[in-house]
Amino acid sequence: MQRTAPDPQREPDPDPPVGLPVLPELAAHLAAAADRTEAEPPGGGAPLRTAACGYWARRGQATTPDRLLVAPGAPALLLALYAAADGTVVLPRPCSEWYAPPARLLGRPVHLAPVPAESGGVPDPFALLETVRRARMHGDSPRVLVLSVADDPTGTCPAPEQLHEVCEAAAEEGLWIISDETRRDLLHDPHDTVLVSPAEMLPDEVVVLTDLRATLVPASWPAALARFPATDRGTVLRAAALDALTAIPVPIPGPVGCAVTHALGESDEVRARTATMARVYGTLAAALHHTVTEAGAVCRPPHSGSHLYADLEPLRRPLAARGIVESHALERKLAPWGARGGHRFGDAPGTLRVRLGAEALLGADRELRQRVLTAPDPLELPHVTEALTALSRALTGLITSAGG
Repeated sequence: MQRTAPDPQREPDPDPPVGLPVLPELAAHLAAAADRTEAEPPGGGAPLRTAACGYWARRGQATTPDRLLVAPGAPALLLALYAAADGTVVLPRPCSEWYAPPARLLGRPVHLAPVPAESGGVPDPFALLETVRRARMHGDSPRVLVLSVADDPTGTCPAPEQLHEVCEAAAEEGLWIISDETRRDLLHDPHDTVLVSPAEMLPDEVVVLTDLRATLVPASWPAALARFPATDRGTVLRAAALDALTAIPVPIPGPVGCAVTHALGESDEVRARTATMARVYGTLAAALHHTVTEAGAVCRPPHSGSHLYADLEPLRRPLAARGIVESHALERKLAPWGARGGHRFGDAPGTLRVRLGAEALLGADRELRQRVLTAPDPLELPHVTEALTALSRALTGLITSAGG
């Protein structure tokens, strides 16, 4: 078990990715609603939540508007959920960098349970049980497990049987399961990857969370959904989460709410963009995986989203000769490729792990990013090839320059 604490010396985050070009259809709906002066009410207005019902129904998770909440981004929703659950939080290690900060903001302890070798996104079930046991020994009361079926940072998807074991263990310990399904629509090969939601396994114990900015709307439009169980406990949890959201005076702007409502209808153009994103990210992430493993890193093959998580521990000796002995330094050396060190995802700072993202290969301006989206093979574009070649050379330089 690893327990985390707030870090007052936390270094600034790297610049966020600029995102993909905005779909003209969505831009038009935003412009059409520009004169709307009122913001979305806390939890989302009826039209927005009704549109979200259709979004979930198309994914096999029928629901009603009174079982949903909408908020300006997944971190805000997670903060509200942690506040509503009122207890200690358990997270997989590594996990998305936005899982822990809301708990720390509330002063809630965070306990980390390592993921198995097969995939990220969920803790090993035995490690989960041991983490919960030790947390209780320390006087904490674990109430929430956050997991991801399409994981960031590792870009992997847990097998259904693995997911089922973890969910059963969490339910036996009385934990709410928050299933982050933000990247479920970005499977690189939908015919070769089985994705099952925990809500299909334990519908009474799972809150499903998704940040729409990963797939459906531009990165600068804050919108996320939470779907609650149709039970008395689910009703109580939703009401408490809504109270917490009401106390956060950061609503979704009215024009953005209108545009997101349209996006949730998933027109042909919106669905085509999502499919293109999945294809492009799959191609670029596979190329990144080949590059880092050719250099000697250990890395799970990515199956979803735009990221992968490379472990350079096998290269510790040559990296140490260059003064690179922890993930902060590794992040700085690989910054041009969107690197974020493992310390940001719950791993110890002394590890040599780093997340790399396909966004860094898209190009610096809108024209280059659009070319990547429309190219039959993004790897044939000069700026993509140059970025991958430069990464390969940088890794080779780090592990050979000092040792000869």
